[in-house]
Amino acid sequence: MTAVVAGHCQDRFASLRALLERSLASGTDVGASVCVSVGGEVVVDLHGGRMGEHDHRSWAAETIVNVYSVTKPMTALAVLLLVDRGELELDAPVSRYWPEFAAAGKDGVEVGHLLSHTSGVSGWADPITLKELYDTEPAAARLAEQPPWWPPGTRSGYHALSYGHLLGELVRRVTGTSLGRFFAAELAAPLAADFHIGTPPEYADRIATLVPPPAMPSRGTAWDPDSIAARTLTNPVVPVSVTSTPGWRGAEIGAAGGHGNARSVARVQALLSGRGESAGVRLLSERTVRAALRPRGQGTDLVLGTSVRFGAGLAVGPAAAVPAVPGGDVCWWAGFGGSLVVNDLDRDLTLAYVPNAMEPGLLNPSRGNALLAATYAALGEARGSAAT
Repeated sequence: MTAVVAGHCQDRFASLRALLERSLASGTDVGASVCVSVGGEVVVDLHGGRMGEHDHRSWAAETIVNVYSVTKPMTALAVLLLVDRGELELDAPVSRYWPEFAAAGKDGVEVGHLLSHTSGVSGWADPITLKELYDTEPAAARLAEQPPWWPPGTRSGYHALSYGHLLGELVRRVTGTSLGRFFAAELAAPLAADFHIGTPPEYADRIATLVPPPAMPSRGTAWDPDSIAARTLTNPVVPVSVTSTPGWRGAEIGAAGGHGNARSVARVQALLSGRGESAGVRLLSERTVRAALRPRGQGTDLVLGTSVRFGAGLAVGPAAAVPAVPGGDVCWWAGFGGSLVVNDLDRDLTLAYVPNAMEPGLLNPSRGNALLAATYAALGEARGSAAT
């Protein structure tokens, strides 16, 4: 049976509608949205399915959901906005704006190191609870006190949760405003984007529920609890069920707590593919966008265990995780469970895919990759696989 997919899709991108219909009909997707803009025009804006595994309300045009680490590129844009305004410098030490951060040998950590996951502060050294995580200022202060786990600037180590606390505190120190409020006023409002870092409780009825991914296959060997990866990813553990709680939704978790849909993600992120402009609104200079795409960390990531080239906030260029990403001026990132955003400056193209049924793994957006491959095929370029 063909699933009902609503929304707008230009005829040449009909393959994306077909992909989403098949994915929903098969149960691979439960509910999802996909949006593509090319040359500043929204050519695909589709949604379908239901709000949750046990919530049979239809996924509507205004449904939003926790996008996990697709929040990180949003947080990065808040910082890049301050860079563009001259209030931050990418190559300046973090301690210029946050003096306490110089403690324990971090005086040489630069703003660009935070953005590119190369600061050495990929997690908390001492145990931290979820409740403590939600209180972002003291949680950030704890990160400022500890030494880096590797020489800053030499390697990347994915800042799974600390990313938002580090950059959020930087935003607060410079502006006097919290990350979520700054994002809302300076990015979401000008672009009319329904994306939130700290989601108001009155939006609860239109938040879809995440469906946990299938269990991962056994690793075969025990994970070294003292490894950087283990310390980063297990302190604290965040069960998927936590994302449905008011505490998580309301907290300004700039690494993983953002709520939106494909339309809002694409609207904000198109600032990069549009060289500083989205929806007719210019918020960044092309110079800042170019600086954001400069690779600042590459090689095998200490946390992800795969090779990624990080710019200031997103991965840059092709990677094994998303084979449909082409070479050239392209940046992208994926969220735990499969959300994906890709910005292609060469083609002025942005794709965003936001589902509620999660895939296993931190970096495995196979459904998003299929949609991306179909997008390039519709443009006459074969990229990766478009199979679901």
